[in-house]
Amino acid sequence: MADVVYGCFSSPKSHLLLFILFFFSWYNTKSAIVFHPSYLTVSGPTATTLLLGNTSDISLYLRTVFPSNTTGYIDPPACVAELTKWILSREQVGKNAVRVQVQLNRSLHLCADNETDCCPKPLCVLETLQLSACSGDTPQASLLIQVRVYALLFPEDAGLSNITVIPNQVYQPLGSCPCDLTLRVCDIRCCCDKDCSPGDLKLFDSHCLLGPFGGQVSPTPNYQCSAVSSEHFSDWIPFLCVTSPPENNPYLGLFYQGDKITPKPGPSFKSPALSAPLTVSFYTQGSPILTLSDQHFTIPQKALGQCVNNAPVAFLKNFKVRCLNLLHSCPTEAPLQTSATDLRIQVKDGQGGVITVEVRDHVAVDLSPFISSLGAPMSSDVRQMCENVTLALDYKFYWKGNRITDITVTRAVGTVILEGSGALTSTYSAVFLNGEFMGEPNSGNPWYQEGMPVVAGIVDTLDNNTGGIQRSTINLWKPVGDGLCSSAEKKPVLFGENSTTGCLLPVSSQNLSQCDLLRETVTSFQSALITSTYVAKSGNPGALTAADWVNISYVTLNSSSAMEDRAGTCYGIPSHQHIHVWTLITGVIDGLPQKEITSVQVSYSLSIWGLECGGGEVSSYVDPMETQLFPVTTSVTFTNIPIKTGAPKTRFQINYTEYDCNRNDVCWPELGFPITRYYTGEPYSQSLAKGLILVFFFLIASVLGTPWRQIRQVWNSTSL
Repeated sequence: MADVVYGCFSSPKSHLLLFILFFFSWYNTKSAIVFHPSYLTVSGPTATTLLLGNTSDISLYLRTVFPSNTTGYIDPPACVAELTKWILSREQVGKNAVRVQVQLNRSLHLCADNETDCCPKPLCVLETLQLSACSGDTPQASLLIQVRVYALLFPEDAGLSNITVIPNQVYQPLGSCPCDLTLRVCDIRCCCDKDCSPGDLKLFDSHCLLGPFGGQVSPTPNYQCSAVSSEHFSDWIPFLCVTSPPENNPYLGLFYQGDKITPKPGPSFKSPALSAPLTVSFYTQGSPILTLSDQHFTIPQKALGQCVNNAPVAFLKNFKVRCLNLLHSCPTEAPLQTSATDLRIQVKDGQGGVITVEVRDHVAVDLSPFISSLGAPMSSDVRQMCENVTLALDYKFYWKGNRITDITVTRAVGTVILEGSGALTSTYSAVFLNGEFMGEPNSGNPWYQEGMPVVAGIVDTLDNNTGGIQRSTINLWKPVGDGLCSSAEKKPVLFGENSTTGCLLPVSSQNLSQCDLLRETVTSFQSALITSTYVAKSGNPGALTAADWVNISYVTLNSSSAMEDRAGTCYGIPSHQHIHVWTLITGVIDGLPQKEITSVQVSYSLSIWGLECGGGEVSSYVDPMETQLFPVTTSVTFTNIPIKTGAPKTRFQINYTEYDCNRNDVCWPELGFPITRYYTGEPYSQSLAKGLILVFFFLIASVLGTPWRQIRQVWNSTSL
């Protein structure tokens, strides 16, 4: 709602022109006290005007006036203060200028039952104010303010439910209009918002949000009939174009995964519990596996970095986790203490049948992979022998189509001797096998997606020499705990993400006396990261299609430049392994580039390792078993091979940026911004006319001003 209307002027340049006129009038009449403008029409709670002249001893008075019943005229100004609903304030903005503001001191919302200080009807304020500037008791200037203010109308649910509640994406898909964020309100530039009327859509029809967040594919593919222009298409395109509504947007699948499951609402203060799942006719990827009693089939898994004992198992989702358990006494409950009867659970196969989990026991003799640390025994501690502790549960789900055909679990048990307290690491895994083959997730369809693992492979020699390639991964170091290479884990190389990782290798003076053995040890550490010989070009390669794979090449180390080892120093240690991946854009689908891997090269950087004895520390030399830590690193770099499109630019095309506003700090076309096509604040004809009027007044001021008069006098005297 606009606050003030100044006659017929509305643009910022009109205000500037008006101010210039006021300045000239004030310059010729310095002693006059005037309000500019001299009349205001107010439709909001505030009004602002300027008082020009000698305002040093001027007082302001505000009162409500009424036209005479007989003559219709308003009483002359008076220097009398009255009690009104308006607050009067003033601010000195110049030597001879004061900004005066009046503000309504009341609420503008409609009255409810038994409510005061509000508007009893929609037309809230209708009155005429008289603002007087007085010197003592003598009025010097006056201003009439015609006020017509309507009450503010709010919806009944304002501030409570005007935000669209986006449901949980696990249970409810987001839909085809992600930019619809406000309930029952038209969102600006959201052309798929059902709350927008045809009049609203006309305001931003040419500025709709593009891409998946606008509910449309951006840009429209060339094969769509709706993208065919009447000017640029061949005669055969109307017969081969695809007619498909824009709602068939492939990006909408990025907003949710799995089937639509309706949750059951419940009080938030209750402890979280698994709700009874809905009965499904068959399994799909990501749907939960159900038991005979329609409960989720659960295996311990990790969530937010913590192990959850009762986590549902999703169909065709492989996982392997390690859970750390601190023991102060022998475990008596699941999952560390289980029985074969508890593990023989009846599971629905997805097509109306029932499968019983087959349990296979394995007694673990070597407990070193499971016992990470033990507490030091104390005098009061009692030695405890914990028998039949469940150390690992490895599930295998055999499936075909949408049906589970068999389930087996291998339970590893062992006897743990507990002295005081101890830390036990248990492992849990689940793999889905299609026949005897594990279903591997793809990294794209067909080309790679950013952030997905790079697919590698090795020749399957156990497949009767059929030439099949078994999938694997190219790994980087993932240091954990103390950061040593002996305890470091591995993480796969992700497509398009450059990375550098490493671990620390303890080396003693005795190791440095056997440099060949040390080089072999470091080489074995690095080679363990890459056991594959092939890399897939695309994200879903065929195991029997040789054209889908490329060889991994290795850069041979230059042995001729190797230096001779010395005492306490070893040369040529392959401490850094670099993986260089070249990618190529093979096409564009829906505006997104599609990339494939063209080649992979592995190279090594050699280092010199020697013990340091800085600060007088000589224990490394005195004690041959004293170690120092040396870094063993690996990195991956992705390089995109550019595609040359068209002839190269000439030197003139590259350097001619004088009139390019996007690449030049000085943009000459925008020098006369208000009177050029770049200004879109109002119609071009109006901006041009007002700009020329403004230039005209500046020229008149220059001609009539003192500097120009002196120049003409000097010119006339010289010519004579």
